[in-house]
Amino acid sequence: MKRPQDLIGLKALRSFHAIVATGSATEAGRSLGITQPAISRLLAQMEAAIGFALFHRDRGRLVPTADALLLFDEVDLSLGSVARVHSVIRDIAEYRLGRLKLVAPPSFSEGILPDIVASFLKAFPKVHLTIESRGVESTRSLIATRAVDAGFMKLPVAHPDLHAVNVARSAVVCVMRDDHRLAARETLDPASLLGEPLILLGLGGASRAQIDMAFVTAGQRPRVHIETHTVGSACALAARGLGIALVNEMLATPSLRDGLVQRPFYPQLLHEYAFVTSTLTRPSRLTLAFLDHTQRHFA
Repeated sequence: MKRPQDLIGLKALRSFHAIVATGSATEAGRSLGITQPAISRLLAQMEAAIGFALFHRDRGRLVPTADALLLFDEVDLSLGSVARVHSVIRDIAEYRLGRLKLVAPPSFSEGILPDIVASFLKAFPKVHLTIESRGVESTRSLIATRAVDAGFMKLPVAHPDLHAVNVARSAVVCVMRDDHRLAARETLDPASLLGEPLILLGLGGASRAQIDMAFVTAGQRPRVHIETHTVGSACALAARGLGIALVNEMLATPSLRDGLVQRPFYPQLLHEYAFVTSTLTRPSRLTLAFLDHTQRHFA
C-alpha cells in the first residue's frame, strides 16, 4: 500500500510552491506554463494524498494555511536541491564537470601532452584531470587494470586487454647546436655521423633498437657519447655542445631552443603513438571526448 507521500509528484510540489509564491492559481499556472485548471487539479490531488487542506478558499482567493506555510519552507529547499541536481546533470552531459585520469611516457607528458590538455581544458574548464607519467610496463598495467581511464603508448601495443587508436606519427631527427659543422646539411645518415659523439636514449627501448639497427645495416658503429632516458634531457645535453641527439621529432620540437636545430635522419625511422583504453569496459563519454580532441589536435 502506498504511503501519502509516495503519491505526491514533483509537478504537484511545484504547483503548490508556485501558488504560495504568486498568491493565485492563475499566476502559478502562468509561471509554470500550464493552465489554471491543471494547477487546481494538482493541488486537489496533493491535498487528498496528504489528508489536510493547504489553502483557505476565500472568494476565489487561495490563502495558505499555517500548515501550508510550514510545508512551503521544506518544499522550497527540496525544489532548490532538484534544480541543483538538474544543473549537475547538464554540466556532466556537456562535459562541464567530470574527472579524467591519463597516463603517458615521461617525454610525451612533458613535450606533447601539455598542449593537448591546455586546449581541452579551454573547452571543458571544469573537468579535473590527473596525469601519471610512467614507463611502458607501468603504463600498460595502469590502463589494463583500469586504474586510469586511458593513456598514450607507442605502437605496437601487444596486450589482449588493451584497445589502441593510432593518433600520431613522428620520425627520428638529429638535434644539434646551430653552430655545429653538420647543421649546414639538409639530412644526416649513419655515414655522415661516423665518429660524431651521439646522445641516445637508453638501451632496451624500441626507438633505440631502431637506431642501432640503422647503423648496423649501414655497416657503421655509432659513437655513443651519452645515454639518457628522456627526449628533453637529450636535447638539453645537445644544447651544451655535448653531441648530436637522435630523438623523436614530435617530442623534441618543444625543446628546440637555446640555439638548437633539427635535421631529418635517414633511413627514416617512424614512431607511432596510440590512445589506449582497456577492453574490459566501455570508455566513458569524457574519455571519448578527450580522444576526439586528441585526434583533432594531431590532424
